[in-house]
Amino acid sequence: MAGHSKWANIQHRKGRQDKLRGKLFSKLSKEITIAAKMGDPDPDKNPRLRLAVKEAKGQSMPKDNIERAIKKAMGGDAEDYDEIRYEGYAPGGVAVIVETMTDNKNRTASTVRSTFSKAGGNLGETGSVGFMFDRKGQIIYPADAGDADTVMMAAIEAGAEDCESSDDGHVIICADTDLHEVSNALEAELGESESAKLIWQPNIQSEVDLEGLEKVMRLVDALEDDDDVQTVTTNLDAPDEVMQAYAESEG
Repeated sequence: MAGHSKWANIQHRKGRQDKLRGKLFSKLSKEITIAAKMGDPDPDKNPRLRLAVKEAKGQSMPKDNIERAIKKAMGGDAEDYDEIRYEGYAPGGVAVIVETMTDNKNRTASTVRSTFSKAGGNLGETGSVGFMFDRKGQIIYPADAGDADTVMMAAIEAGAEDCESSDDGHVIICADTDLHEVSNALEAELGESESAKLIWQPNIQSEVDLEGLEKVMRLVDALEDDDDVQTVTTNLDAPDEVMQAYAESEG
């Protein structure tokens, strides 16, 4: 869409994650432990674990932390977590999907509902906004991985569906079931990616102005502060200048 970019939102989220590095590492560790516990502790034999480790490395998580999270699963002392998805609306009708991992479903449900309410949003039933999103794989490469044509050709040959390149880097989209294979093929061609993970990609977007963006991000930030919450995805769409103005106001 003209005037809009995946990168504006991705870069803002990265800035937010940098501020919450300790909390981010905790969430990444939880995903690694769960992935290792559910499958093989060897990343080469466990696609979910391999992607979790790749994402952790992309976020500069120390190797010791990664190994500790895997050993926790192997030791049998890892907590039992339920993976629960919540759906609802932020102020202005922006759709929100919240993915959680919890050892107490009642606590998490109560906290998520309260967070939506306090921010002026509404928690809905499962499926209430899910139709506005498609489950996809997202792989991110830095700009120096190659020029737009080189990365596009590598993405096509790897079986990806889409590739958007800018001065900030390359965002590659593939079917969710192909993420492991596409990521491996791209790695062989372009080297290790910055990130490779499953995402919810909006197929219907809600455009917001600066005031609307501020209201939505208050909800998103409050949700992300919850230790039970792994990811928060919205279908908000804001022009790059609005994202820039918001980033500047955040300091």
